[in-house]
Amino acid sequence: METAFIKTPLGIAEIVGDEKGICSISVHDEGTLSTEIPANLQNAVTQLNEYFEGTRTAFDFKLNPKGTEFQNKVWKGLLSIPFGKTRTYLEQSKILGDVKAIRAVASANGKNPLWIVVPCHRVIGSDGSLTGYAGGLWRKKWLLEHENPTNQQSLFDEL
Repeated sequence: METAFIKTPLGIAEIVGDEKGICSISVHDEGTLSTEIPANLQNAVTQLNEYFEGTRTAFDFKLNPKGTEFQNKVWKGLLSIPFGKTRTYLEQSKILGDVKAIRAVASANGKNPLWIVVPCHRVIGSDGSLTGYAGGLWRKKWLLEHENPTNQQSLFDEL
């Protein structure tokens, strides 16, 4: 496994992977930035930088998360949430075929090892609240606002 640390607006992103794909991306408050990016991680680093610059809305590098069969099913379901959109935990449970699995789905979301790329930040509470995010609610809020910025209304729109 190879690791790279890059600066992002959310903190220092740690990207871990090998030739089989990226197995984890997490963000930390502090850390030392990588001076060289391993070849197996370069595509992921480039795409993450483009995402934060606002020029990328989807990722296409190879993923290789480690989890149970159920967790992988939940994480795959997260990939179907469109950029700039949200889904509730209940909706996510329904899509996976079991409305009673809402707690299990929420737990699997919380164990998602591929922050940002597998967009668990796009799952919210049924009341619209920003519930649960391993990286902290302020990061979840930042990501959602980054993906769906509120357009400022112009004072001159009515002219």
